[in-house]
Amino acid sequence: MSVVTETVAESTAVPEDDPRRAWAAVFALARFEARDLLRYIPVLVTLVLYVGYTAWTLVHQQDGMEAFPALQDADRGTQGGPLLLGIALFVCVNRCTLRSRRRGTDRQFDVLLMEPWRRTVAHVLSVVPFAAVTALVVLGEFTRQALRPGAVGHGSLAELAVGPLYVLLCGAFGVLLARLVPSTFAAPVGVIGLFVLSVFVTAGTSDAEWSRWLSPIVTESSSTALPSDLVGRPAAWHALYLTGLILLLALCAVLASGGRALYLKAGAAGALALTLAGAVGQSGGVSPELTAARERATVAPQRDQTCVRRDSSTYCAFPEWTGRADDWVEVVDRVRSLAGGTAAQQPLLVRQRIEARYGLSGDGALEPLTTPHQVTVGSRWGGNRVPEFAVAVAYVLVAGDESKGSELCDGRVVTTMWLALGGDAHPMASLANVRIDDSVTGEASVLAPTSGLSMTAGQTDVVRELLGRPRGEVTASVKRHWSELTAPGVSTAQVARVLGAEVPKGAQDCAEE
Repeated sequence: MSVVTETVAESTAVPEDDPRRAWAAVFALARFEARDLLRYIPVLVTLVLYVGYTAWTLVHQQDGMEAFPALQDADRGTQGGPLLLGIALFVCVNRCTLRSRRRGTDRQFDVLLMEPWRRTVAHVLSVVPFAAVTALVVLGEFTRQALRPGAVGHGSLAELAVGPLYVLLCGAFGVLLARLVPSTFAAPVGVIGLFVLSVFVTAGTSDAEWSRWLSPIVTESSSTALPSDLVGRPAAWHALYLTGLILLLALCAVLASGGRALYLKAGAAGALALTLAGAVGQSGGVSPELTAARERATVAPQRDQTCVRRDSSTYCAFPEWTGRADDWVEVVDRVRSLAGGTAAQQPLLVRQRIEARYGLSGDGALEPLTTPHQVTVGSRWGGNRVPEFAVAVAYVLVAGDESKGSELCDGRVVTTMWLALGGDAHPMASLANVRIDDSVTGEASVLAPTSGLSMTAGQTDVVRELLGRPRGEVTASVKRHWSELTAPGVSTAQVARVLGAEVPKGAQDCAEE
């Protein structure tokens, strides 16, 4: 049936002296081939999975860090979705292109007025609707992220274009392979061959910058969200490289099908030039200017930041994050409201800090600040990052500065954890979230933007009991005995007795090594 329909589509071609109607026939055949591709189970399944899974994630990602996306990371997050769709199209477009050869109908097509190279063009164009669907999904995915109230930063059109360009590239390569190697086994073997080749190239070049960017999709991830101007990905050059490569593969397929027009050869030469220009441009690596900017943002962030004052405290952030100050204010006020003595009114300087020297290819730990009453906040927010920041605020109020936080190894750990979690809407869940093993019993390390804390099993028991009691009762006791609860060397047993909690048996003030 498909052969008959394809013949009908091609029969709309007219003599070569009417190019407009000749191209109308090409577009008609391309529409038929696009519909026929949907009949292939791999294409249909991967397309439905891609669209369905993306829609599901957009609907259900409403809490945690997903509610506070950095758009300069969200644009890259759209690139991995169409990966399987592209592979399915590569195999199935190749099979469609070889349909007439498999079924022995090449001779029937030879008597039609549509030249073989125009049929090749139609096969290449049949992938365009799938690229358009990918572009719509990418646009919807990014728009949803951009409309979240907690979104910061700026996306890149070049990064967003990678997904649709990847789909077109797979289709064009499938057609070219069919014209060069007219066998249905070539496409599956080609998928495996390309994977093996990429592994060998990566290993042989030690994952060099130029070789990584030869891949259609270049994934880079970091636990830190960098400011947009520090990301440093050659996205525009890569989009140019992919565009040139798509045109080059498509035009080579047309030339291999008998196209001999001068404009086709000139187009292939131009596409090769675009591909080489993009490949060279994207291989430049990190510029000295970007390296210096990343160094400055890491060691002297105050030179690039904007500060705002709220009540008695100051909040400094990189320009794209200034709108997040209100979220930080809420945590600082909540923690400080549970403190006693001068800590209840202690002005703080909250400074956003990042480790940008490694770019997106690595992460590094931030050293604690040694200046009194300064607190570090990272570039990520939501989820676990909120109670982790609360821990940092709490131990600065208790110990005086961040560098002393890791030295807390006595009963002050209980006071610190109460300040951090006592005002939380879900204190037990937050207790699990800030502990490295997600536990609420036993000893564990507590996470913070810089150095964290270590909790013994006895300290964990006392904190858990305090979080289960009425907040007002514990807060009043903490304020009344603030000096005693924050005195260096105070034992966990003393803190428990002062706050009316059960003294843990065999309580130790330091976790055993």
